[in-house]
Amino acid sequence: MKKAYGLDIPVSREGVCHPDCMALLVYDMQVGIVRQALNAQQVTSNVVSVVTAARQGGYHIFFSRHLSLPNQAAGVSQLRTAMAWQRKDRAEETKPGFPRDPPQAQIIPEVMPLESEVILEKLGMSFFVGTPLEMALRDCGVSAIAIFGVVLEIGIEPTVRHAADLGFLPVVVEDGCGSINEQARKRSLDAFAFGSSCIVTDSATFCEQIVRSGE
Repeated sequence: MKKAYGLDIPVSREGVCHPDCMALLVYDMQVGIVRQALNAQQVTSNVVSVVTAARQGGYHIFFSRHLSLPNQAAGVSQLRTAMAWQRKDRAEETKPGFPRDPPQAQIIPEVMPLESEVILEKLGMSFFVGTPLEMALRDCGVSAIAIFGVVLEIGIEPTVRHAADLGFLPVVVEDGCGSINEQARKRSLDAFAFGSSCIVTDSATFCEQIVRSGE
């Protein structure tokens, strides 16, 4: 932690890894998304380890859940995305990928949120867009967020950039982030390193830090 102008400026995960100032964001750990990830089993195991440690440490935990609107209400951007992802030439040929109730939209049972934890539903990629996440974090006195889940190169990267622009310090738990494309994953991690917008760590180191912060 560095000090300047009466401020404490964190420069490492040790400076922010405390339940008084950090919350965890578990990104889109939904049945239909996790099963598409590379090394899904290992990623899930790492996510479970971090969530378990955070629960024991008394951290706030927020889960995102991606939803799809019915086609009739989806609008241009969602229909265009559906056409691209489902490889259809006409919007009428697409189907909502993640309607609210079907199994593929549910959070996997390994990290099912507790009653004391929060699930926020979203339509876009950034966890902050269209959700009350920013308000909730600031109301809890949070200044840093640790993020992990799926998919790194599609949703986690824009959330990290958005968090930094809002004045939060993002910590990315790299091996707790699933991907669907290795080259795209590398580009995201390289962009994080180049821009210095976040701190990147691994699940074992992060869990150890969570334990130490509670001692």
